Amino acid sequence: MSSDALERTELVVRTVAETAVENERYFGDLDAVVGDGDFGYSLARGFEKLLEGWDALDRTDVGTFLKKSGMTITSRIGGTSGPIWGTAFMRAGIAAGDNDDISSEQAVAMLRAAVDGIKARGQSDVGDKTLLDALVPMTDTLEQQLHQGRSAAEALTAAAATTREAAEATKDMVAKRGRAAYTGERSKGSVDAGAMAVAVIVERISQVWSR
Repeated sequence: MSSDALERTELVVRTVAETAVENERYFGDLDAVVGDGDFGYSLARGFEKLLEGWDALDRTDVGTFLKKSGMTITSRIGGTSGPIWGTAFMRAGIAAGDNDDISSEQAVAMLRAAVDGIKARGQSDVGDKTLLDALVPMTDTLEQQLHQGRSAAEALTAAAATTREAAEATKDMVAKRGRAAYTGERSKGSVDAGAMAVAVIVERISQVWSR
């Protein structure tokens, strides 16, 4: 197992977890505009659980680490967020397999697998005003940047900018999934909490990647 690949994966997962915990109130406030306001709380509790058991997570390889992380998240996050975020991690882990290293192409494939898992689990797609509206454009940009020969740090910087723009754009959408969907046209005018959470998380990952 390439120690660098595992270390980078650990960095990403830990950054996701810490960012979710640190932004509990912000994500909850975003969700409260048209949702039930529990998104920030649910996400923070799930990732707190992951951090509590951090040292005990199976690190046999990247795939196993991600799958175990996903199982932990799913077991603790309430509502629909747990299955969706947990599925994303587990699908990414399955895509990683037991490879000794993770290439740029494999990293993108892992993100695509996570996206497909979220679509299937949440019965949603791009345009439904969910985290997919930020995650898919982010993945597209990352793939384009890496294909053009950009470094991982450069690709992440570009992807973070795209993600923020895409998350902000959900303000003009009508929610079609989740509690916000019940508000119909009233869901316009506010960003999707899940999409903005992805933007904040990707921005943080971009910041810590090159340290």
